[in-house]
Amino acid sequence: MQCRNCGTEIADKAIICFRCGHATTDPVRKAVPIKPRRSPLVPLVLIVILAASGLYLGVESRTAANPEPFELAAGLCAGAALTVLLLTVLRRR
Repeated sequence: MQCRNCGTEIADKAIICFRCGHATTDPVRKAVPIKPRRSPLVPLVLIVILAASGLYLGVESRTAANPEPFELAAGLCAGAALTVLLLTVLRRR
């Protein structure tokens, strides 16, 4: 039998070529493709925007005549920022 890569005469039962190291048969299994990691930029920007909105609404609630809607919105923004942060951290593990 001849090596498919370099043409050297090798034994019929050889698994690899002794000269070039190329396999004599095709692989049985294919390698699993590796997915590229996502950039942490999108969650980071979302966390910063939500935290900044929460802080702004929290400060704005102190000067508003009716502070309840501002306080509610500030709490929701802070909760959403924490949720995104936790999901990002747990997803990395």
